[in-house]
Amino acid sequence: MYAKVCPRVDGSGLTTLLVYIPTGSAPPAGPPVDPRVLAEQAIASLVMRAPEIRMAPPPGSTGGLVGLPVWMWTERGEEFLGPTRQSVSAGGVTVAAVGEVSRIVWDMGDGTTVVCGAGTPYSPGAEGSSPDCGHVYAQASSRHVPGGGPWPITATSTWTVTWSGGGLSGTETLELSSSAELFVGELHVLNQDEGSR
Repeated sequence: MYAKVCPRVDGSGLTTLLVYIPTGSAPPAGPPVDPRVLAEQAIASLVMRAPEIRMAPPPGSTGGLVGLPVWMWTERGEEFLGPTRQSVSAGGVTVAAVGEVSRIVWDMGDGTTVVCGAGTPYSPGAEGSSPDCGHVYAQASSRHVPGGGPWPITATSTWTVTWSGGGLSGTETLELSSSAELFVGELHVLNQDEGSR
């Protein structure tokens, strides 16, 4: 119940009316909720992380050699690859957002980029190249990186986020990156000519 004060029709002052709202009736409607605002909130709540880089030989090792295959892959899990989901509700409107990695681009440091999915983890004893995400260096890092250091490697995942609710829908993209380093050396074969005795 609330009091409503209104001017009298004849202009002779004000009159007060008591207004009763029965229990269970809906309160006066507020301003409409913009689904795009809820979408922004839902997207901001998604747990999305940059790639967790895994390689064989492992980053920081001295096992990389020119001409030998390097395997690349990333950690699994919703926070690294998706799908990760979140929804937000307000004013009778609910918006749901789903994020999933659509691709991972590896900058190998030598001018080469490799586009992969999550890659295949290396199994000890496996021979040859990775079936879906690998690289072979043609040059030693010590000859091309200042100070004879390792190749700098960056893996960038592209997250595609779709949302819908309140009669609207949309798609957003987000890129997250991680870095690593890999020493790549050269294998020197020593040929010895015994000559005559």
